[in-house]
Amino acid sequence: MPAAVGEVYDEFVNLVRYLTAGERAHDGALSLAQHSLLGYIARHPGCRATDISDAFGVNRSTVSRQLRSCVDAGWVAAEPGPTRLGHPLNLTDHGRTVLADTVGRRHDEVRAGLAGWDQDELDRFVHLLRRFRHGVDTMSAATTDPNDGDARA
Repeated sequence: MPAAVGEVYDEFVNLVRYLTAGERAHDGALSLAQHSLLGYIARHPGCRATDISDAFGVNRSTVSRQLRSCVDAGWVAAEPGPTRLGHPLNLTDHGRTVLADTVGRRHDEVRAGLAGWDQDELDRFVHLLRRFRHGVDTMSAATTDPNDGDARA
């Protein structure tokens, strides 16, 4: 790997670690997996574990494990429904509050990191992030790894 690519990779990994793992240090903060799960349920009220499994490309057991901790914490309610289809899932009031607080803190962190940037710098940064994401999305579609899903849950 060329040195420049290695440096970009290192910086990207550090950024991801900062934006995700660092959040766990706060009381009541969501892990990346919990944030993703609660965000999905917030956008798809009444979804089932199988829907989440399909959306994230992970095994149902991985989703069930994550859901159990969210139900136990009082963030998610599993509504009555036919067991064979899975229970409809909804955020509780507490879950909506925890998700909103976490999103707010993450937005504050990003704003702090961008403080002092002028509009041209922000526009260029957004353009480059979108370009990067497009390249990753194109690559991901071409090379799927069945083990990737468990790491993203």
